[in-house]
Amino acid sequence: MSALESANKIKTKFGDLVAEPTEFRGEITLKISDAEKIFDVCRFAKSIGFDYLVDICSVDNYGEDPRWTVVYHLRATVNGTEIRIKTDVSEEKSELPSILPVWRTANWHEREIYDLMGIGFSGHPDLRRILMWEGYPYHPLRKDFPLAGKPTDLPGVAFTKVTPMEGGPFVTVPSSSDSIAREPRVRVPENAERAISDKRLIDGKLK
Repeated sequence: MSALESANKIKTKFGDLVAEPTEFRGEITLKISDAEKIFDVCRFAKSIGFDYLVDICSVDNYGEDPRWTVVYHLRATVNGTEIRIKTDVSEEKSELPSILPVWRTANWHEREIYDLMGIGFSGHPDLRRILMWEGYPYHPLRKDFPLAGKPTDLPGVAFTKVTPMEGGPFVTVPSSSDSIAREPRVRVPENAERAISDKRLIDGKLK
């Protein structure tokens, strides 16, 4: 069964809950209108051959409502076909059902989204932070979280400072000629001479 045939089978099963499959560059996507039904759709997708959950990712549509889109990437290992299932989550609700009972690999994916985006997964047996420490008050992948970070002072847990934007990995100059010139630290005077020396060394080795 092709990816499109599988997507149409899911569409037939759930009717108006599922939008017509869309195709972009050979990839098939289904959009689920009710996030509360994502468990049922995923369980059915597994029953028709999509036995591998490749990934779950989240998109912050900051300034729009619903704010978030959660995307499930599924694969049938028997024939290698893949489909993508998407659903929207409002900021007011900010939660959808866990699909861990369908694919155990959802465990860490859901914890990462919870940690970094702040979307909850009802029914997850161990929904706790996976990268940031417990008690950290922010969700760093949200678009309203500044690139430089936010200072946090949690006694007995950790302390972080704002990243200096002139020297971190965030600010580059896309119009510059090469990767060394784009390096943010080059624009800090005390680092410029060393960067030029490094560039000469690299150029000499390439010749």
